[in-house]
Amino acid sequence: MLLLSVNKLNIRDQKTGKTIVRDASFAVQANTCLGIVGESGSGKSMTVREILGVNPRWIQSDGEIWFEDRDILQDDEKQRRALRGRKISMILQDAMTAFNPIEKMGYQMRQTFVQVLKVTKKEAERLSLDSLRTMNFSDPVAVYKSYPHELSGGMLQRCMIAIALVLKPSLIIADEPTTALDSINQLEVVKQFQYLKELTGTTLILISHDLGVVQRLADHVIVMKDGEIVEDGTVANVFNEPQHPYTQYLVNTRLQLSDSYVKTLQAGGV
Repeated sequence: MLLLSVNKLNIRDQKTGKTIVRDASFAVQANTCLGIVGESGSGKSMTVREILGVNPRWIQSDGEIWFEDRDILQDDEKQRRALRGRKISMILQDAMTAFNPIEKMGYQMRQTFVQVLKVTKKEAERLSLDSLRTMNFSDPVAVYKSYPHELSGGMLQRCMIAIALVLKPSLIIADEPTTALDSINQLEVVKQFQYLKELTGTTLILISHDLGVVQRLADHVIVMKDGEIVEDGTVANVFNEPQHPYTQYLVNTRLQLSDSYVKTLQAGGV
């Protein structure tokens, strides 16, 4: 079933007159993961932020974004705000900026569930702790009572996933969720996204420059360069038979890095 359809989306910066995204068209099927890859400035983050309706006021767009049988690009701010969190959630690259530094995690999770789900504070607390347990925290109560700065980047990412687990949005957008993490935390967050997909069947849009993460999580991939989609296909096709020179460059670079890593381990007797 088709969940999201973007048709001929153009995004412009009115301050500079620059066109950031040109004629972007793609579709996202329900219960799948779409990976969006591309270098910095390719337009991938601006595209998904336009889906959420959170780009700055001077960013203008035209085209169509169909979600739940309507073109949400025509919605007013109140309608777009109603979609955010409940229907479409975003997991940010820097998890620290997603939370209020002066409030404990438990309070922030509880307030989110009270406001969005209209449940009691007691029920919101139960939902918070249950979701933290689901994310395999060894001491959910300690996390619940912690301030954001007392938790690692990987733990904060898992808290964001825990919130999404409870809200059960139709679509989760993850913008470079592993970039700021070390390799151990990256692997843990990838595992949690896999678990989230299997547990809830939610639909994901994953933005990442890490082809390994995309290959592991995504079903379908689009490649963006200079504001345009240059390749669109299944993970198997894009990674095994890339058609565009830029995609070929990305895939070959990743293979070279992987080969170098393996050779280094072998040389070291690992």
